[in-house]
Amino acid sequence: QVQVVESGGGLVQAGNSLRLSCAASGRALNVLITGWFRQAPGREREFVASIRWSGGSTYYADSVKGRFTISRDNANNTVYLQMNSLKPEDTAVYYCAASLRKRTVISSARLEEYDYWGQGTQVTVSS
Repeated sequence: QVQVVESGGGLVQAGNSLRLSCAASGRALNVLITGWFRQAPGREREFVASIRWSGGSTYYADSVKGRFTISRDNANNTVYLQMNSLKPEDTAVYYCAASLRKRTVISSARLEEYDYWGQGTQVTVSS
């Protein structure tokens, strides 16, 4: 019903920046909230940031607050994650996810509240 594709990952040095993109297709207009998650090898997948399509409210994990910025482009059904001042601990596979649930709030970090997931894009930060 909804397809989600991430792009923009790569290898960067600590302190540099990357911008990730999340493009939605199919029935993308039904997406209410889009979130970014990340997962490092041997670790649980964790919440990074989210944005509500109606109104554009945003929410960030404490670990990235002040460094990462999530935004949306309504015309292109695309969500971006601008990552500045990258640290080695930011190294992970980054996933974009879409929620179609009316009861989900912007601050929800629960993976099970997101209905569609991309396949991930690798971000590696060298020290």
